[in-house]
Amino acid sequence: MKPTTPSPSDRGALAAHDLSIRLAGRDIVHAADLRLPAGRWTAMVGPNGSGKSTLLKALAGLLPARRGGVELLGRPLNDWNGRERARTLAWLGQDEAVSAELHVRDIVMLGRLPHQGWLGRPGDGDAHAVSRAMVLAGCEALADRLFSTLSGGERQRVLLARVLAVQAEVMLMDEPLTNLDPPHQADWVKLVRGLRDAGTTLLTVLHELGAALQADDLLLVRNGQVLHHGAVAEAATRQCLIDVFDGRIELHAVNGHWLVLPH
Repeated sequence: MKPTTPSPSDRGALAAHDLSIRLAGRDIVHAADLRLPAGRWTAMVGPNGSGKSTLLKALAGLLPARRGGVELLGRPLNDWNGRERARTLAWLGQDEAVSAELHVRDIVMLGRLPHQGWLGRPGDGDAHAVSRAMVLAGCEALADRLFSTLSGGERQRVLLARVLAVQAEVMLMDEPLTNLDPPHQADWVKLVRGLRDAGTTLLTVLHELGAALQADDLLLVRNGQVLHHGAVAEAATRQCLIDVFDGRIELHAVNGHWLVLPH
């Protein structure tokens, strides 16, 4: 399997060049090269322990590179100041630490911090962005609840709203469907497609292959290496997905969607 990337004329929204990451003395990501086209949804998929979350964190600038680098909108990530980068690239990680005694609206408002001056108070624009984010994430009814009183799925929707409130051009999400029931997973797919249609670039790590196959592109990772990056519509991409899981899955087209079954 060979990586496929957009044409060199497309600078891409987010790119990595020869990116290698080492944690605790062990190489986790090996010489990753990728370029995410702007305004598309890419799902990163691979077996457990393949380095997906580590690669995503490195792309977000949360882990230092042993070798290589990352570019955001054609500029080295390290050239962006913190506030500018936080307005442009939003991050949703796994098991994020949040004060359990904050109200939901206040947690979502944290997504507006990159847009506010030092010690600045939220304005009308911030309040509107927060309200809209909570509606999109389906947690507007929870606005006055304490985070500590929420279920796992409710907490996940609140954290999603916080990311949406940033209104970033590029969004990275690590296992965003965690704790969401099937209807809310379907809502999330619809939401992501709407963001994509509005011009947002999205990269999401997913274990739910049915949801991943509804993305525009797949980024397939195994053993810390990017094995393939291509459109879901391409038969070669779908075959590489099967190969990444050692032929233990089958894909069947049903009513315009891909059904994933064990082989």
